[in-house]
Amino acid sequence: MIEPIVIEIKNEFDIVLARQKGREVSKELQFGVVDQSRITTAISELARNIYLYAGSGQVTISVLEENGKRGIEIQANDNGPGIHDIRSILQDGYSTSGGLGAGLPGVRRLMDSFDIDSIPGSGTTVTIIKWVR
Repeated sequence: MIEPIVIEIKNEFDIVLARQKGREVSKELQFGVVDQSRITTAISELARNIYLYAGSGQVTISVLEENGKRGIEIQANDNGPGIHDIRSILQDGYSTSGGLGAGLPGVRRLMDSFDIDSIPGSGTTVTIIKWVR
């Protein structure tokens, strides 16, 4: 069993490191190339959100084994300003940074499971899971 990997997100290089670690774990779990890309894209988006909106935080990559299935769980958490209106940020096209607004809705579509918990003034935790097919 692989121990959880924790990557502190403080700068843009940490985003790249988180992507690399996610790809390594997804390869080890024998995800297909397309799912490896989905996983690294999701990690990149979550880590970038930490960097842009909270300044710092961490991404934790864990291997899951449940009912004979194997998967990868990524948890991104920060102690930033939190999200006041989760419903809005999960709508395609909504952006607070002038971007396309595809970030979290896109992450949700790429993964098998998506959970977000945010407390304004205290921070945000996003947990995503992808199972090996």
